[in-house]
Amino acid sequence: TLQGTGPGGAVRLEDLAAHVAHGTHGTHGTPRTMREAIGATMSRAKREIPHYYVQTDVDFTACRDWLARFNASQLPAARLLPSVLLLKAVALASRERPGFNGRYETTGFVQGDIVNLGVAIALRGGGLVAPAILDADSKPLTGLMQELRELVERARIGRLRRGELMAGTITVTSLGDEGADLIFPIIHPPQVAMVGFGSVRERPWAAADKVEARPVIGCTLAADHRVTDGRQGARFLARINALLQRPEDLQ
Repeated sequence: TLQGTGPGGAVRLEDLAAHVAHGTHGTHGTPRTMREAIGATMSRAKREIPHYYVQTDVDFTACRDWLARFNASQLPAARLLPSVLLLKAVALASRERPGFNGRYETTGFVQGDIVNLGVAIALRGGGLVAPAILDADSKPLTGLMQELRELVERARIGRLRRGELMAGTITVTSLGDEGADLIFPIIHPPQVAMVGFGSVRERPWAAADKVEARPVIGCTLAADHRVTDGRQGARFLARINALLQRPEDLQ
């Protein structure tokens, strides 16, 4: 729909920038188009996918302590963020529990051969995308961290590849940076599961016959009842929890 100002009517970068700027304040631009696309996809998801939810709290002490030790010996550019431990734990659990890793096609559930982990990324101008880190379960934490940084950067300048946007087999979303304790996701069709994480907060935690303040993170699973049920979902979250209690094994 753009009228290009380049040779022969070719669309130039400046034309696109002007169109986006107009759309931010106008009635037909890119931000509104993205909002409409998100609305249509999520409406379809809630209409067609029989969601169920399970939730658990995860003691994040082991991850916090391990990260402090690991990052102390790293240059700033090589340090890990807590989110990368969450992503790796979900990827490994998805490989072990394949009912949550795949796509629901017209013929039914198709299990994913590998774990292509979608990551929900908020865009600066508004909107949301969920490109995938391919083969996420097989990547070391340092490689996963690098790919995550690059993915976020490319998403926010509009340079994602089509394969990254289409290949996801399960997605992770987090609102921890926004201060939310829990998030109840809507599954991204044709996937069959999404894992949500909230903020890491100091909370009372009972352990070894005493109560003490520990860092705790809320973890929620939204899954497709056509493929799994609540018992399997609870076991899936329990596996994520167990993996996060041994962060040294996530490498």
